[in-house]
Amino acid sequence: QDFTEQHAKAVSELLTKVGFEPADIDVIGFHGQTILHDPDRGTTVQIGDGNLLAAKTGVAVVNDFRRNDVGAGGQGAPFAPVYHQALAGRLEKPVVVLNVGGVANVTWIDEETMLAFDTGPGNSLMDDWVKMQAGIDFDLGGSMAAAGKVDVKILSTLMDNDYFLKKPPKSLDRNDFSILPVAGLSIEDGAATLAAFTVETVVSAKGFFPQPAKSWIVCGGGRKNNHLMLLLALKLGQDVRISEEAGWQGDALEAQAFAYMAVRSLMNLPISFPGTTGVPRPLSGGRLHTVQ
Repeated sequence: QDFTEQHAKAVSELLTKVGFEPADIDVIGFHGQTILHDPDRGTTVQIGDGNLLAAKTGVAVVNDFRRNDVGAGGQGAPFAPVYHQALAGRLEKPVVVLNVGGVANVTWIDEETMLAFDTGPGNSLMDDWVKMQAGIDFDLGGSMAAAGKVDVKILSTLMDNDYFLKKPPKSLDRNDFSILPVAGLSIEDGAATLAAFTVETVVSAKGFFPQPAKSWIVCGGGRKNNHLMLLLALKLGQDVRISEEAGWQGDALEAQAFAYMAVRSLMNLPISFPGTTGVPRPLSGGRLHTVQ
């Protein structure tokens, strides 16, 4: 309840800031916070009360986006690809959108199809490492990683995971990987090794693309990690840009994606596809909560 009320407060403050009334807004897309994601067991759980949010804000809410997909045998993730496809409309294709959040995922897009899957850890291991070692939330700009040396043996151990050989569709939970393998390293070397791990998993994902991409666009918090961006450009050997360089609003991208999916849900349009989650057919989703 407290989680939902905080969101209601944020919505109210935003409406006041931009001079809008609740009646001016058609729908809120409310993803909530994932606390469990285990699609192989048909389970995905996000906290957040859509009915309470609608009551508190006076605006209709769509939430519970992933349930239909998982119930139909899909992975329930990633879900942003349908919005990535809309944004990439005028870009030269094939193009890859790489989202580096807690988990990293790619969306490969050409003129007719898209393929999406989780590649491996994004920021989560790097953040967990510096939090444990230095009590800070993240490695600002990747400066610690840049000062460290990659432990090649540990990196090889981290990469020795069947997930990276598994064909898409596939998805991950934030907690599927651990910082334990780097526990004996200095903070800088641990950060460097974990950054290299994220990059290597992205590079390995290229093998699943139907054809090479002409460019990569990076979104999510990882785009602000200068060291990570340099490594990606070096290892991919291609044009790698951050979302802002494509004219996108990087900090708002995920919020925009779920607003877009909420509208698609209202129109009963698909939000997940065989090439993105492995669902048998294009599928709509989400649960509507109207204002009583």
